[in-house]
Amino acid sequence: MSKLATAAKRLLVGRPFRSDRLAHTLLPKRIALPVFASDAMSSVAYAPEEIFLVLSVAGLSAYAMAPWVGVVVVVVMLTVVASYRQNVHAYPSGGGDYEVATVNLGPRAGLTVASALLVDYILTVAVSISSAAANIGSAIPFVATHKVEFAVVAIVLLTAVNLRGLRESGSAFAIPTYAFMIGVLLMIGYGLFRGLFLGDDLRAESAGLELRAEDDHLMGLAFVFLVLRAFSSGCAALTGVEAISNGVPAFRKPKARNAATTLLAMGLIAVTMLMGLIVLAQMTGVKMAEDPAHQLVNAPDGYEQKTMVAQIAAAVFDGFPVGFFFITVVTALILVLAANTAFNGFPVLGSILAQDRYLPRQLHTRGDRLAFSNGIVFLAGAAVILVIAFDAEVTKLIQLYIVGVFVSFTMSQTGMVLHWNRLLATETDATARNRMRRSQAINAFGLVMTGSVLIVVLITKFTKGAWIAIAAMAAIYALMTAIRRHYDRVAEELRQQERQRLLPARNHAMVLVSKLHMPTLRALAYAKATRPDVLEAVTVNVDDADTRRLVQDWEKEDFKVPLKVIESPYREITKPVLDYVRRVRTDNPRDVVTVFIPEYVVGHWWEQVLHNQSALRLKGRLLFQPGVMVTSVPWQLTSATKVTHKEVVAPGAIRRGLDKRGGATREGSARDGSARPGPAKPGPEQRGADEKDGK
Repeated sequence: MSKLATAAKRLLVGRPFRSDRLAHTLLPKRIALPVFASDAMSSVAYAPEEIFLVLSVAGLSAYAMAPWVGVVVVVVMLTVVASYRQNVHAYPSGGGDYEVATVNLGPRAGLTVASALLVDYILTVAVSISSAAANIGSAIPFVATHKVEFAVVAIVLLTAVNLRGLRESGSAFAIPTYAFMIGVLLMIGYGLFRGLFLGDDLRAESAGLELRAEDDHLMGLAFVFLVLRAFSSGCAALTGVEAISNGVPAFRKPKARNAATTLLAMGLIAVTMLMGLIVLAQMTGVKMAEDPAHQLVNAPDGYEQKTMVAQIAAAVFDGFPVGFFFITVVTALILVLAANTAFNGFPVLGSILAQDRYLPRQLHTRGDRLAFSNGIVFLAGAAVILVIAFDAEVTKLIQLYIVGVFVSFTMSQTGMVLHWNRLLATETDATARNRMRRSQAINAFGLVMTGSVLIVVLITKFTKGAWIAIAAMAAIYALMTAIRRHYDRVAEELRQQERQRLLPARNHAMVLVSKLHMPTLRALAYAKATRPDVLEAVTVNVDDADTRRLVQDWEKEDFKVPLKVIESPYREITKPVLDYVRRVRTDNPRDVVTVFIPEYVVGHWWEQVLHNQSALRLKGRLLFQPGVMVTSVPWQLTSATKVTHKEVVAPGAIRRGLDKRGGATREGSARDGSARPGPAKPGPEQRGADEKDGK
């Protein structure tokens, strides 16, 4: 069973890497761009669509606000990119927003940012995969009707790829990511060329549909609120910008400069695609409705609303279906791969938090391929739960999405402003001060922009589902605080115990006996070898006949070790042993009690069910008893010997005439005149004598 599991793991993950191979897993900029920026770039596949979906509530006339909403989103994105370039240079260790907030605003602010980022990373996977299912469903109806199943399978496959290591996943995802960027940019350029220079009439399949407003009296403050809500949905395009600041350690040297260059390239490409798609959507007359069945008046029966990107691609590449399918496929791929940004950011952040004792220590260790495997698996499990809970619907999930992003953005920029203030207080060089002032101005403007967006998001999305994200952030914050308290309490207890250097007065050893067989004899011999001050055998009387037989056999062997019989009128085993151990401890509080438990070692999982159940229960209860040591004495059954490692010849064994098992070889037997036709099995009397002598 273990060999099969190991083979399956090697097939899935690959051969393990040595720790000194970590430097070989670092990423050049051409690979880092698809690894860390795919989330931000892929947001253009659904962020423009979300703007049109929200504006559709006010009817077709509200679509005129879409370009202006897009321009404001672009301004915010460029501001955030410029701000995070300062973060990358100031804090290149990989802590990102968490480190900035912790250092400059305090541990509580750092935990707030960390909880927001953890929620955001989980939602990134859920939203990206769900959006990919919607895009593929535009071309393949089967996927559209099985979005949840598709999303779960995609998350599992993405997890398997990431478990193979950061560099391997980046290399695998580079081609589809670049294909998406090139494909969308070519579609934008070709569409603008056809529409503006050739004068072609580009018409989307939904261009002829009539869009009815859900509320004909939506005007004044209600309309302003709707535009703000559209803006907050469009700001989903900013998700993933912070991932590069968290992933600086994964870049090749010079790490900070390479990360800043990748961040700038990502921002410029993303805003170009965002505005290009909004312009093409208006040129082609795309109609997107939150509720197509009611808002699209003259839609044909059975009309399935395709995604905006799919409709634009069909209009731009009309008569060239290869172009349409290429855009659809690469868009779906980039949305799947966008989740890969979270698979790289979440485990790194989790490792840093685990190192600071806010998360379980298992998240801090690297796996076989030098990736943080535990964090990857945890992220995948949480994302699968969200996808199933929200039926893989992007519109439902995106309401939860950007709250955490802008909480971290705002607190990070606040921390950076304080960071520059602290440096300016000690810096005397005029050139350096001017550079710091410029950086501080960028971060201050970023604070104003991201803080404003956060307020808008909270106002417009709180009742739409954002409260769930806020509640999740609060729960994670409380959980991390509780974990830190636990680790601190344990550390303090261990420090106190280190000061107590009093040795126990005596060692009272007891061997648990159920039958007089080889496991019991081995446990008894090992207990003798430890030379305790007091040694006794203990058995529990659950069957009078068996106990009398055991006592008779014990007296016949004459072990010189007393056999203590504990009565159990209710045929229990665990409680009588515990009571007896407590009595021994009460009578001699300074003594340590060592309990030796014989155990079978089996080779198959189903055999474990048939053996050792009483031993497991006893160990589980004895571990909670103060001053009690529990020692398992294994006895390997035949099935266990078949799965053990190859036997090793001990140094000097052959010279001494011993075989691999420590027995006499034929040559050694012949030399001392003890050769026999076959191995003689010792009888019960000889075994008993050997054990009595401690052999």
